[in-house]
Amino acid sequence: MDKPLTYAEAGVDIEKANALVSSIARIIQQTRRPGVMSDIGGFAGLFSIEHLVSRMKHPVLVSSTDGVGTKLKIAFLLDRHDTIGIDLVAMCVNDILVQGAKPLFLLDYLATGRIDPARIEAVIRGIAEGCRQARCALIGGETAEMPGMYATGEYDLAGFVVGIVDNSEIIDGTAIRAGHRLIGIASSGLHSNGYSLVRKICFERLKLSPDAYIPELQSPLGEELLRPTRIYVDIVSALQKDLPLHGLAHITGGGLVDNVVRIVPQAFSVLIRKGSWPIPPVFSFLQEAGKVPELEMLRTFNNGIGLVAVVPPEAEGETIDRLHAMNEKAWAIGEIVERREGAARLLWG
Repeated sequence: MDKPLTYAEAGVDIEKANALVSSIARIIQQTRRPGVMSDIGGFAGLFSIEHLVSRMKHPVLVSSTDGVGTKLKIAFLLDRHDTIGIDLVAMCVNDILVQGAKPLFLLDYLATGRIDPARIEAVIRGIAEGCRQARCALIGGETAEMPGMYATGEYDLAGFVVGIVDNSEIIDGTAIRAGHRLIGIASSGLHSNGYSLVRKICFERLKLSPDAYIPELQSPLGEELLRPTRIYVDIVSALQKDLPLHGLAHITGGGLVDNVVRIVPQAFSVLIRKGSWPIPPVFSFLQEAGKVPELEMLRTFNNGIGLVAVVPPEAEGETIDRLHAMNEKAWAIGEIVERREGAARLLWG
């Protein structure tokens, strides 16, 4: 007679999952902010917006969801998991930030074949650090143990963020006109896009080890590839106070080619001046090693620009000065022009 089976024998350890929740609760507690009404462990996270809406005429909730993509493969190769959570927060938060919203809270979803408490705690520490940088709370999430779904030691991540903005302060690009200037704000490196191509170049073509030292980068390859995505919350908040931000674009998948035109009215084209900002070494290294065409580089990677602000011409100098005063690298990289009949939405100068 077959013996009785348990969920644990099928590969799902409920006791281990419960113990994990207890161990990460203290980490998540560090992200609390005004409005949080619940602790980790309930069926749902509670967040009150009463203290915020009293100062707004027409409050609007803004939400976004994203993941980290195949950058996760680099974390698996190096068995380093304490920064990938920052990437997760950044990819979600930067997308609502460009609408003028301030992040309120984030939920995460982590799925793995078998729970490794130390590895998952490291991931959560990264998510909590990202939330700290974004000034939002981590109010809940899900860790799913799914035997047979993932390779040993691997997991997948998704994030869900909610922010708030007064309707009158939404940044939607409708105020953009010909003559407006484009200001590029530096990325920290690759951020979290293009890693399928990165991996093909580095590990298939060059057959490099993640710990190989790359002279052009002045660092081991894996260290450069795991560099966390920048979170631009404090930068945008400082500029929003008294400068006219008529458009903001988060430079993610699609690069400068696809992302800037998304925020510009159809009547205009975007003119970007190549050579107006320095290209960080990691991009030059990848382009040369992979013989990647220039256009492919521009539509796959951020090439050193993580965020683009669109401002009236009279605000260009002050905006750049303000960014430099915050020790940010920023450059005037182009402008908005009238779109001629049949002309492309994106032009290169």
